[in-house]
Amino acid sequence: MKKQNIRYRLKRARETYEDAVFLFERGSLNSSMNRLYYSSFYATIALLLDRNIEVKSHAGVKQKLGEEFVVTGKISKDIAKTFSILFDLRHHGDYDDLFDFEKEIVERLLIPTREYIDKIEEIISE
Repeated sequence: MKKQNIRYRLKRARETYEDAVFLFERGSLNSSMNRLYYSSFYATIALLLDRNIEVKSHAGVKQKLGEEFVVTGKISKDIAKTFSILFDLRHHGDYDDLFDFEKEIVERLLIPTREYIDKIEEIISE
């Protein structure tokens, strides 16, 4: 069941990333940013599941990513920074009033998010 859940989360990560690209191409920047964050979140959940690490919140996911993978050098600070940036920006986009993302900000995160998901999949497959 664990492997099935991990595969499911990775599949969701890829699908959600594709949704983010689709929304970006159509100019729906806030929704695209939200989907970028969730694509990285789903990938991170898969990684934590793979290592039998349980969390109860988004902040907990971010914390465990740092403690278990960045501090130990399994994920570089540069790669993990993508998740941290998306975490913060998604919060602004979802909860701040009168806030809209600029195209350049979302565009700059498209490739790093895909690379983040790729790295997570690489670690899981090791």
